Amino acid sequence: MTGGTVLLAVSGGPDSTALMAAAAAVDPAATVHVATVDHNLRPEAGVEAEAVASLAEAVGLPHRTLAWTGPKPSRGLQEAARIARYALLATHAETIGAGLVLTGHTRDDQAETVLMRLLAGSGPAGLAGMRTERSLTPSIRLARPFLKIAKAQLVDYCERRQFAFVRDPSNDDERFARARLRRLIPDLTREGLSPDRLCRLAARCARDDAALTEAARIAFATALRPECRPGIHLDGPHLRFLPDAVLLRVASLAAEQMKPDSPERLERLEALVLDDLRPALHEGIPVRRTLRGILFEVTRAGDLVLTSAPLRRGRKSS
Repeated sequence: MTGGTVLLAVSGGPDSTALMAAAAAVDPAATVHVATVDHNLRPEAGVEAEAVASLAEAVGLPHRTLAWTGPKPSRGLQEAARIARYALLATHAETIGAGLVLTGHTRDDQAETVLMRLLAGSGPAGLAGMRTERSLTPSIRLARPFLKIAKAQLVDYCERRQFAFVRDPSNDDERFARARLRRLIPDLTREGLSPDRLCRLAARCARDDAALTEAARIAFATALRPECRPGIHLDGPHLRFLPDAVLLRVASLAAEQMKPDSPERLERLEALVLDDLRPALHEGIPVRRTLRGILFEVTRAGDLVLTSAPLRRGRKSS
């Protein structure tokens, strides 16, 4: 932290409790606030939030409990809770004028994230895991200062300083994939796939993904023909001989500009770009394909054009 207003996301577990204790002591130039998200999923959550509020008061930090209200999904609960949590934190950060939100994610969390994404078949961007810092909103950054620190170190930090913390029982609830994978970590470690190696994999993938993303950004800017409207018009000769990994990212960048809030699964993007668009670009064959409401067209001139896909008959725009 380097001054300004900072919001700490503190659940009451050892990681975020250590974060709150450290933040209170490290940077006197910063204005530090604490927020606890009550997902309204467990009856004990309210009591845990009150315990965080008491500890925050003891170390001299203002605290606010943010409640996730409304109906909860029957499937994908943890992902929905994650999205709701960051939305609540972003809104509160804007309210208090904080440009930075800190969370207590650890090396253990990173290893579990990489393992989950490995099993899901993610590419380099997914296997890079959680970033140390990223945008939460256009005006707010999210940072994870403990991402290279083992959870056991933070537990020890809290115990030595007699900071009380809670253990979320959902972390051991085998209804959730992350909890099931967490139980496998000791066996995987004995076979050589340790948290350290998973985190090294994340760092290498992050490094390679950054290089590929920058190459794609340059290729996109070079191929873009801004004088052609509507939609996005990319010059075919500039795309034709790009490596597959770069061409995939160029197509993803173009699609993101068309529809910023509609990310596409890697498998579907690969099928579109590598099975359909690349052969058409090489052979000069016109092709039209639709993905997530975007029409991708290789024109007779050999260029790639993205426009909004026409509505299907019988469907009305919302």
